[in-house]
Amino acid sequence: MARIRLIAPDDIAEPLRSAVDAPSKQPIELGPLQVYAHRPEIAAAYVQFTSTVRNTGTLNRRLVELVRLSVAFHNQCRSCMAVRYGDGRDAGVDENLVCELRQPEQGPDLTEAEREALRFADKMANDHLSITDETFVEMRQHFSEEEIVELGMNIALFVGFGRLASAWDLVDHLPPGFAQRDQCPIAPWQSDPAQLG
Repeated sequence: MARIRLIAPDDIAEPLRSAVDAPSKQPIELGPLQVYAHRPEIAAAYVQFTSTVRNTGTLNRRLVELVRLSVAFHNQCRSCMAVRYGDGRDAGVDENLVCELRQPEQGPDLTEAEREALRFADKMANDHLSITDETFVEMRQHFSEEEIVELGMNIALFVGFGRLASAWDLVDHLPPGFAQRDQCPIAPWQSDPAQLG
């Protein structure tokens, strides 16, 4: 059971109610939002921020989804690992590609830019103090400064809110392979694709 009481979807208050009901490209994860709903003003700002990051981004959705899933593994955020966003699937992220996240340096279907983004995400999630000037020299071989900023903001969002969801133990709404608390650590590449939404 989640460590913070979930607000029933019908009881979500304004202004979060309008943010959740607004037609947009922003996928809504009710599990976390049902906790954020304890503070509807802050949660509505969160929805607006994540929507802006997703919908105005210039990075391709395949790269962002791979980075998101990699960070989810490092966070051990079960709800983040269980989610598969449609725009990621549409951009080519299938379960075979997700399995390459286990050893991205050897993944035959990953591009060099994706590998570099995953290295940066791994450092941000595990040891941000290991990031050096050389890290950015390597990043600039694949990304513009604007893209590096966008990538960093995505990773910060994934690391911070993924750790929060993990700490709150938001697993009750997940497929069985992700909801089992006694199975740890888990990885997005260990999932049964038939159980994913």
